[in-house]
Amino acid sequence: MQKVLAAIIEKDGKLLIARRKKGDRSEGLWEFPGGKLEPGETPAEGLKRELREEFSIEASVGGFLCSVRYSSRASSLELMAYKVNHVAGRFRLREHDDIRWVLLEEMGRYSLAEPDVAIVHQLKKLTSPKRQ
Repeated sequence: MQKVLAAIIEKDGKLLIARRKKGDRSEGLWEFPGGKLEPGETPAEGLKRELREEFSIEASVGGFLCSVRYSSRASSLELMAYKVNHVAGRFRLREHDDIRWVLLEEMGRYSLAEPDVAIVHQLKKLTSPKRQ
């Protein structure tokens, strides 16, 4: 099972999502930034590398938030989400054609990749007030 990382980057109460560019297998779908964990990398190293490669930004990786397992005909993966802080650099799009800062409750307005939809559900559970 492929390990894939997702950066949950927050600014002013909104989360960053990015849309895959034309020609990509997942073109037009929105996702949390990130990518595949390479052999020998820690999740923090992998996320920093992916964000540098895809957006030319420097980031610091905080705590693990949640993960989901996803299987399709094409792949089987575990998507692991981490809290990430944007430290430096302007976002330059390489693998994506657009980025947006979106409130968690607005995510349903975007065509998210299926694993990312599951991450949104997990994040909503983490942020919803506990019932008494």
